[in-house]
Amino acid sequence: MPLMPARVKYRKVQRGNRAGLASRGATVAFGEYGLQSLERCWMDTRQLEAARVAVSRFMKRRGKMWIRVFPDKSITKKPLETRMGKGKGPVESWVAVIRPANILLEVDGIPEAVAREAMRLAATKLPIKTKFVSRHRRARK
Repeated sequence: MPLMPARVKYRKVQRGNRAGLASRGATVAFGEYGLQSLERCWMDTRQLEAARVAVSRFMKRRGKMWIRVFPDKSITKKPLETRMGKGKGPVESWVAVIRPANILLEVDGIPEAVAREAMRLAATKLPIKTKFVSRHRRARK
């Protein structure tokens, strides 16, 4: 089952603005290690799920994982070969708006080497550049 809001009042949203850095969710808050975004994108629910599965499989039920972003923005698409006009198309998928400095995933209760490898596997599933960050050490540039 993909990640999506349980209920939304106004299902179709406008495209919005992706400019700027993440003002919230830019520090490791729950776990010890995290995966931080370095680029901006709309992250699809399937991409998030692939990263989650990669991390949980590698951790083998040790430790705890948090997903810090949620796909709450709807993306609509008109059917192929449809003429212009006649309103906005139906909702096709849900995305999370990702800005640079967003923490995407966090893990705790595992050694740093295991966390680093788990985050590397998750990063390969994502469409943007990311970096491994720790709660106590300042992130290297």
